[in-house]
Amino acid sequence: MAARLPDGDPAPADGALPTAALRELGARPFGVYVHVPFCASRCGYCDFNTYTAAELPGVDRTSFAASAIAELALARRVLGDAAPRVDTVFFGGGTPTLLPPADLAAILAAIDEAFGLAPGAEVTTEANPESVTPATLAALRAAGFTRLSLGMQSAAPHVLATLERQHTPGRAAAAVAQARAAGFAHVSVDLIYGTPGERDEDWRATLAAALEAGPDHVSAYALTVEPGTRLHAQVRRGRLPAPDEDALADRYAIADAVLGAAGLRWYEISNWAASETARCAHNLGYWRGGDWWGIGPGAHSHVGGVRWWNALHPSAWARALAAGRSPAAGREVLDAATRRFERIMLEVRLAEGLDVALLSAAGRAAAARLAADGLVEPAPLRAAAGGRVRLTLRGRLLADAVVRALVD
Repeated sequence: MAARLPDGDPAPADGALPTAALRELGARPFGVYVHVPFCASRCGYCDFNTYTAAELPGVDRTSFAASAIAELALARRVLGDAAPRVDTVFFGGGTPTLLPPADLAAILAAIDEAFGLAPGAEVTTEANPESVTPATLAALRAAGFTRLSLGMQSAAPHVLATLERQHTPGRAAAAVAQARAAGFAHVSVDLIYGTPGERDEDWRATLAAALEAGPDHVSAYALTVEPGTRLHAQVRRGRLPAPDEDALADRYAIADAVLGAAGLRWYEISNWAASETARCAHNLGYWRGGDWWGIGPGAHSHVGGVRWWNALHPSAWARALAAGRSPAAGREVLDAATRRFERIMLEVRLAEGLDVALLSAAGRAAAARLAADGLVEPAPLRAAAGGRVRLTLRGRLLADAVVRALVD
């Protein structure tokens, strides 16, 4: 299955960026995202740009690392002398750990060679619990990976079955322990709430199991039924009920209370961390409007107000690179109004809040009304006072409405 690409303008074959975009490099953190699109099986709820072996006849996974390294060479040529050191690296997917650790290590080494890793750079890989072993985790840690993000999703067997996850309920906790033994200081688990058939007690048990495993970071996302997925077909045919909005709100409140009581504080609407160092610096780069280069099929990039996206299919992506061309399928140059809107939309999601100075007079008046309605904290909301718009718990549940009110 392939996700859809956005509309946009044609991207130049050499990947060249406007001079104005390059001038902004270094003003914000710079990251590299590597999209590894391979999965052992397809989960029924997933609409990411991922492929199983049966969906990629004739595609050799062993060539992925070489193609990724070729795109890194392209990135270095495009960014030139303006290229900053890399603050964060994130291998996502798909399941990056389906590749041999040596391939992931080779890509990471190529990132360091092309740009240089900043001192203390955060290097994350996602993994499914069943896709790692003590040996592979030790190899990844030795290669320079500093953070592991595990797709736990649930501890309830019937919920895992509905989501079509392959691991057993206890496997995620075992993987966390193995990661700690391999020397990973930072381990995150991803959870999903609101799956059809899930009860409050199932969700509480999942949170308890996640905390017992001992991660220092938890991400919890409401299930979204995406068109084109098997889950969507089941809901459309009445075989499964659609997620209930009231239940989703209740589960979020439960998560915030349980995780907070365990010492994990929210720093973004769907993310909780045990300390500032446990936060995902790579994702904070996205939310704070940073720059990043996306490597791999369907990967998105952003530099200095220019956003582009790669060809979706692994074969099309690899063919472009083999021919010496950029694999970008399209791009857009963001105008000032769009950049301002996106900053408001993303930064308001953070616990640190949104700088009131970004808002117009109408937006600041809207913030005052939102405070009166209990959706944002009441004060200070004046630009001259260094005010920030910070969501309350109720505001987090209605964040989309808050954004609409703030953007005039």
